[in-house]
Amino acid sequence: MELDLDESSLAIGRIERALSRIEKALASRANRPAPVGTAPAADQSALKAEVAAVIGELDRLIAEADRG
Repeated sequence: MELDLDESSLAIGRIERALSRIEKALASRANRPAPVGTAPAADQSALKAEVAAVIGELDRLIAEADRG
């Protein structure tokens, strides 16, 4: 199945929104005082989920481009 232009545009939009959320989270983390330990597990999990979503979308676009 080949990605059409609309599907590609939607995927790129999802990637842009996820990258924006990652950027905001990292900026927020940089602006608050550092805790004694590592970042809270929930923050790390949320960032990992966003990164995984971006990678998944990119993998999908690359796979479709290789086939199409």
